[in-house]
Amino acid sequence: MITLTENEIRIVLASAIEDPKICRVYFDYDPNYFYYFPIAVSKDLFIGANEDDFSIDGYTIRRIKDVVSVKIKDDKCLEIDIAEGLLDELDLPEIDITDWHSAFKSLKAIGENIIIEKESSIADDCQFAIGRITEVHGDFLLLREFDAEGNWLYDNTIIPFSAITSVTINSRYVRVFSKYLPPCPEI
Repeated sequence: MITLTENEIRIVLASAIEDPKICRVYFDYDPNYFYYFPIAVSKDLFIGANEDDFSIDGYTIRRIKDVVSVKIKDDKCLEIDIAEGLLDELDLPEIDITDWHSAFKSLKAIGENIIIEKESSIADDCQFAIGRITEVHGDFLLLREFDAEGNWLYDNTIIPFSAITSVTINSRYVRVFSKYLPPCPEI
């Protein structure tokens, strides 16, 4: 794996947006790589459709500064993805990924449940939250979380933007779980 500069990473992602390709993306906190069809890239963030075994499983917004390397994967898998119509399935609502603040304002307006993560190579430093954005402030957001039993938590969780490495929307997990939740309580 060749380590790339942030500018080189943006160039590779932009190329894969212009001529849709799968990218293998490596992050500094994970020895594994992730497959994305990049959708948009900004100075600080990118959003990609999560490609998983010839299907799209939601979209993830990630920080450019966490990316170590990106490789375009133009092979048989891409050919199969195209034949299976994956590029036709891409249906992402308008999200401004200028920075976390603009991204979360867009996501709050959409009003769907999301996953927010802080990923780290240190297991005890990882965090996971799932729920609905209730407020967006200058450098943090408030999230109404739900638990593994499908109960909305009473208090909002304060999540500073600096602690966020990724945000996932419209994943199969979120879509299916959300169907079985009671309505989100008013704040």
